[in-house]
Amino acid sequence: QVQLVESGGGLVQAGGSLRLSCAASGRTSSSYAMGWFRQAPGKEREFVAAISWRGTSTYYADSVKGRFTISRDNAKNTVYLQMNSLKPEDTAVYYCAAEITLERPSSFEYEYNYWGQGTQVTVSS
Repeated sequence: QVQLVESGGGLVQAGGSLRLSCAASGRTSSSYAMGWFRQAPGKEREFVAAISWRGTSTYYADSVKGRFTISRDNAKNTVYLQMNSLKPEDTAVYYCAAEITLERPSSFEYEYNYWGQGTQVTVSS
């Protein structure tokens, strides 16, 4: 089992930046890929970014490419999402996800078995 706790969400003006963190606990000795997803009001949850276990491979949704950066510190069992040049359309609840049988980054929700509770990001225009 892996427990995930997100933090770092908040209210920011358009063009601003936020850094989300996701701390993992439990079975963190296993290798696992991690991802960030988001869900805006009235919309389905969508993929944002993912990173491999070693952090050598990353994958981004087209909508955030060039603005968001995913990274991880395995010594701290934490994955980060640096979000720059934020837009009102980035407003959503952001969730981190992990899967201990997966080492490569994945954009598919069904490949992740562990999810955090989410953190709200609101971007004002």
